[in-house]
Amino acid sequence: MCINQFNKMTLKIISAQQIEFEGEVTSVTLPGAMGKFQVLNNHAALIAALASGQVTYVTGDGETQTRDIEGGVADIKNNVVSVCMY
Repeated sequence: MCINQFNKMTLKIISAQQIEFEGEVTSVTLPGAMGKFQVLNNHAALIAALASGQVTYVTGDGETQTRDIEGGVADIKNNVVSVCMY
């Protein structure tokens, strides 16, 4: 599966030490403080508190990947999803 220009987003997963992941994705599921939520292309701008859980994302080649986080903040704007984790 290839990403076309109409359904891609950039995901950045950032810790205090380094950028853990940066790449093109088609979807991201985040552990919000009020429950899980999914981000797709052209999502409304949003800043959300994140709880302990898993960030799940689908890469450009269709591979699903996960990363455990203890919490953090997500900033979603203009097809860029920035996850600052701790």
